[in-house]
Amino acid sequence: MKNLFVKWNQISLVKRIVVGIIVGIILALTVPTALSWVSIFGSLFVGALKAVAPVLVLFLVMHAIAAHKSGKKTNMKTILVLYGIGTFLAGAVAVAVSFIFPVTLTLTTGAEGLSPPEGIAEVLEALLFNVVANPVHALLNANYLGILVWAVVLGLALKNASQNTKDVIGSFSDAITKVVQWVINLAPIGIMGLVFDAIVTTGLSALLVYGRLLLVLVGCMLFIALVVNPLIVYVYIRRNPYPLVFKVLKDSGITAFFTRSSAANIPVNMKLCEELGLDEDTYAVSIPLGATINMAGAAVTISVLALATVHTLGIEVDFVTALLLSVVAAISAAGASGVPGGSLLLIPLACSLFGVPIDIAMQVVGVGFIIGVVQDSCETALNSSSDVLFTATAEYAKERKGITVKS
Repeated sequence: MKNLFVKWNQISLVKRIVVGIIVGIILALTVPTALSWVSIFGSLFVGALKAVAPVLVLFLVMHAIAAHKSGKKTNMKTILVLYGIGTFLAGAVAVAVSFIFPVTLTLTTGAEGLSPPEGIAEVLEALLFNVVANPVHALLNANYLGILVWAVVLGLALKNASQNTKDVIGSFSDAITKVVQWVINLAPIGIMGLVFDAIVTTGLSALLVYGRLLLVLVGCMLFIALVVNPLIVYVYIRRNPYPLVFKVLKDSGITAFFTRSSAANIPVNMKLCEELGLDEDTYAVSIPLGATINMAGAAVTISVLALATVHTLGIEVDFVTALLLSVVAAISAAGASGVPGGSLLLIPLACSLFGVPIDIAMQVVGVGFIIGVVQDSCETALNSSSDVLFTATAEYAKERKGITVKS
């Protein structure tokens, strides 16, 4: 039994995940009632990731800041620029595709009890209050913006601490990282449960009604992942971007697709950055930050569903307003929480640009929840994988410039 377990762990994680997906599909289609308890594995896996991720982020960032040596440069400015460019271009692509392939909706209910923000000011206000949140409250509620701020502040305060103190923080960081690795090794079983639960509870037939909408959404996200993002990467590193693109999609995008949470995928991204040999001082900050503000997939969802609402109601949209939607989508996406369905509540905000009543906009949110099993999975895969992609791009671009200067 022990030898079997060792051989299983020697197989690459991606291959083990594929086995978990296949088993989950087979069980859901053959014995959904008899094995209903299988879905608990998915809930436990995501729950474990969500439990360990906030603590990991706190100690990793705090240790990275405290141990950072003066004069050593990080790539955070470049990464922030890449996050902004990627999110804006995602919204712009979604707007363009929505005009080329207009979609109309069959409006539904199912989001009546939710309270969306009423404007950009409210989104920004919520972000500011998240920044100054109580640190214990931030940890308990997985408020990553608050955790990041406290980690940076504590890290700066500890820069002049003794080396022994910094070593203790580093040891805690290493220990939590080890726990994360244990959790990630359970991904095949957890994803089996998630796939089983998705097929049993939602079914695939409900998605057929919104097939055209899903095609536009998923098509936009694939275009951004396979065309737009590689172009951005090429501009910075001036070499074939696809080996890096496919690497992050395989190792980060697949797990993010099934966990449907950028926050839960933070430990996976941290491990991937380590495998890529990136600077820990940079990725310890950029990955948690990306899970909060780098939301290209969310920008696509907000833009496509807002314009689908407009087309359904027969509202004429001029170019300037459409361009404004791209900007609003990019800003709003940064306020989307790193949890399943976080971007959907921002759709009414985008719809308000065109004078769409709140009751109709909330019906569109209901549509979003129906297709969420596919839409939110693809959105999270794009969001989370691009966190690593742009972090690596910034570092490779820095190396390229260094080589240029030497030559």
